[in-house]
Amino acid sequence: MRNLTCGEMADEVLAIEKDTGKRVDRVVVMGSGEPLLNYDELIKFVRILNSPLAFNISFRRITISTCGIVPQIKRLAKEGIPVTLAVSLHAPTDELRSQLMPINNNYPILQLLDACKYYIIKTKRRITFEYALISGVNDSLECAKSLSSLLKGMLCHVNLIPLNTVKGKGFKKSSPKQVNLFEKILTQNGISATVRREMGSDIEAACGQLRRSLLTR
Repeated sequence: MRNLTCGEMADEVLAIEKDTGKRVDRVVVMGSGEPLLNYDELIKFVRILNSPLAFNISFRRITISTCGIVPQIKRLAKEGIPVTLAVSLHAPTDELRSQLMPINNNYPILQLLDACKYYIIKTKRRITFEYALISGVNDSLECAKSLSSLLKGMLCHVNLIPLNTVKGKGFKKSSPKQVNLFEKILTQNGISATVRREMGSDIEAACGQLRRSLLTR
């Protein structure tokens, strides 16, 4: 419902360590909102994670997820903190991506990819592109070929995510066969890709499910 402070984010890590009795050594920052629109608190939190006086987690074991806020990606590239950047792409064309992600109307794909290439040059880090596979929407072999052409030559990895079912939405996940075909086309075209292991859907806590389920109760 609002942005978290850096202290609240750090407290989540402390709570997990207390509950599990284990040290947290890898962190992904994502949410129902947009981490890069909470930029100042986010950067303070990342530096706390890295500090030897706090969690002492390597920047390289921290991932920041974004829907593609171009100015903030470029700003992050200049911070000197080589975290992994995960970009929600989900479509290979502006027409389709704008339907799925209205942010694309502000920052079209080519602008976004230019910012990503800038991030790669400044940090020497590989970009991860998140791609949720939706049956009959963005999982065609043509989409896979277009995505391959779009990303060819970039230092990147594509994380393929079979869509999690969300109540009140008409989208369906792609079949395992289609997911495998999509992955095969990417890899045959020299694009590093893997299919994300699904976790948490049995308790409506998988990606995209939790906030929606809370709002509909």
